[in-house]
Amino acid sequence: MLNIVLHQPQIPPNTGNIARLCVATKMVLHLVHPLGFRLDDSTLKRAGLDYWKDLTWYQYSSWEDFFNIHGKGRFYYYSKKVTQPYTQANYQQNDFLVFGSETKGLPESMLQKNATAVYTIPMWGPTRSLNLATSVGIVSYEALRQISSNFTQDLVEG
Repeated sequence: MLNIVLHQPQIPPNTGNIARLCVATKMVLHLVHPLGFRLDDSTLKRAGLDYWKDLTWYQYSSWEDFFNIHGKGRFYYYSKKVTQPYTQANYQQNDFLVFGSETKGLPESMLQKNATAVYTIPMWGPTRSLNLATSVGIVSYEALRQISSNFTQDLVEG
C-alpha cells in the first residue's frame, strides 16, 4: 500500500479525482490543511463519484500534525523545480508520495530540507506544469509498477 499526501490542495475536482485513483489502486489519501475548499464541496464529491465510502483517507490540521504522526516513514516529494526524474526513485510499500498545491507547489523549505528525495516529472513542451491529478497518477503507477512484480497480473485478475 502507498500513501498519497496532498499538501494544501486548492482545487476540489483534482482532489476528487485523486481520491478515485486511491480507491482504484488501494492507496491511502492524506489531506494536509489548509485546504482551498470545504470537504462537503459538491465538485469534490462529483469528481470522486460514489467512491468516497470506499476511500481510506485522513486529514491533518498542518504539516507538523501530519509529520508528528508519520515522520518515521519514507517520503518522496515532487516539484517542477528539480531535474531528478520520478523514475529514479526506489519506491517501496508504505512510502509517502507528497504533492504540493496546484498554484504554489511544496514550500521551498520542505524541498530544501529533503533535497535528495525531491523528484520531477519531465516536461518537454511549453507548459508551466501538469495538472495535480495527472501528476499523482503518473507517479503512483510508476511506484506501483516498481513495488509489485505481479502488478499487471493483479490488474487483469481484478
